[in-house]
Amino acid sequence: MRHRKGGFKLQRDPAARKALLRGLVTNVIEHERIITTVPKAKAARPLVDKMITLAKRDTLHARRQAAAFLNTPSAVKKLFDTLGARFGQREGGYTRIVRIGPRKGDGAEQALLELVDAKLVKRAAERAKRKEERLQAMKEGRFDEEEGGA
Repeated sequence: MRHRKGGFKLQRDPAARKALLRGLVTNVIEHERIITTVPKAKAARPLVDKMITLAKRDTLHARRQAAAFLNTPSAVKKLFDTLGARFGQREGGYTRIVRIGPRKGDGAEQALLELVDAKLVKRAAERAKRKEERLQAMKEGRFDEEEGGA
């Protein structure tokens, strides 16, 4: 019986499992979305949430805990500089798992593990960039030339 034996084994020994999960969590933080298998996504999801909760505290101890788990310093920097501020008012549920069908090679069920507002932030950044370009063009008077002075 497996009473009170939580966690996902993922058919790996403990060291390989830890390395796999550290890599998945680091990539989710750096790229804000990854495609992996459903069991790996389910295993990585609580760890990503824990990292974002650490980032919300933003103390030296929290930074050192995150740096001890994540693989790259750039992931730690992004976690504390952007993601901690972005999810500051949210009480949890920072990630979502979306099933995207079987993998072509072996038929394994794949899933998209992403931060909940990844699309919204990307769209907002693109919108802000376009707005800035329009304002710059208006300052230079390019709209009058392109539209024939109308």
